[in-house]
Amino acid sequence: MSTRTVPPAWDVAIVGAGPCGLAAGVAMKRAGLQAVIFDRGCVVSGIVGYPTYITFFSTPERLAIGGVPFIVATEKPTRRDALAYYRAVASEFDLRIRQYETVETAERTGDRITLRTRTRQGDVRVTDARALVVATGYFGHPNRLHVPGEDLPHVTHLFTEGHVGYRQDVIVVGGGNSAVEAALDLHRAGARVTIVHFLPTLDHNIKPWIVPDITNRIKEGSIGARFESRVRAITPSEVIVTTKNGTDHLPAQQVYLMLGYQPNVELLDQLGVPRDPATGIPAHDPATMETVVPGVFIAGVIASGNDANKTFIENGRFHGDLIARSLTRDRSAHEETAAAGAARH
Repeated sequence: MSTRTVPPAWDVAIVGAGPCGLAAGVAMKRAGLQAVIFDRGCVVSGIVGYPTYITFFSTPERLAIGGVPFIVATEKPTRRDALAYYRAVASEFDLRIRQYETVETAERTGDRITLRTRTRQGDVRVTDARALVVATGYFGHPNRLHVPGEDLPHVTHLFTEGHVGYRQDVIVVGGGNSAVEAALDLHRAGARVTIVHFLPTLDHNIKPWIVPDITNRIKEGSIGARFESRVRAITPSEVIVTTKNGTDHLPAQQVYLMLGYQPNVELLDQLGVPRDPATGIPAHDPATMETVVPGVFIAGVIASGNDANKTFIENGRFHGDLIARSLTRDRSAHEETAAAGAARH
């Protein structure tokens, strides 16, 4: 393992190579700013973690970034379509992306922000930038139940595809889109599926084209459902839930906890960016996306605080333009001040 400084200092460092981070990188390049993008995984690693056969809710034009058309043969793009598209955008603009390099710390040092990063080979690097854009998204921090057995090997917060549940007793905890799509995919692959949800019904934001499917599967009993139920413990062979009628012991060889995610705000905390105690939204100016710490900006879903349903790719993709405009305006003002000072002398 080695430690070294990576020269030179950049105009902007962007943490997170998701769609909104890439869009910010494109905006910086168009504004003439030198930007480097970090991600602890690969490009758009959050989408990589989506179910293999998922279809996006949005139409392709609402997912497009950098003015590059997102063309697909169907009405809505698939996960595979999106992965190919965002790779193409990164290549088209020759974005400087350091994949599989985790930003461990961030601190202000004078007029610069210093990042300490670690590669997956264990090398530690130090990078300076004039400004920082935190576009870390949600997917690294899943919501937890905090019950015994949550960390057992057959329990996961990530669903890929239903095939692995063939002829297995499977519990899906949650009532949102992720839970419903997982349950349907598992059912079609031959799993014996039961949904456990603490509310009396599924969530109201379920994609409209899958509502009849899940409703009919529950009605006919091919997918079980335990509403108004809470998981109290998970064992190697069952999930113990409490309902309004008592306690149930549900057989489970696989357990999917589809409970959503929390924003990754570790770097903002290190830099002293306060967050609203009720909403979790970092203190920032929506017109520029700059936080109350000078030179520190946010982009994408992290701007929504605790409510991930407020910001998606559709609106978060424009945050980079606001940031680039603010940085270039500040740079022009600085250059004008410097020129005026030189003229006086």
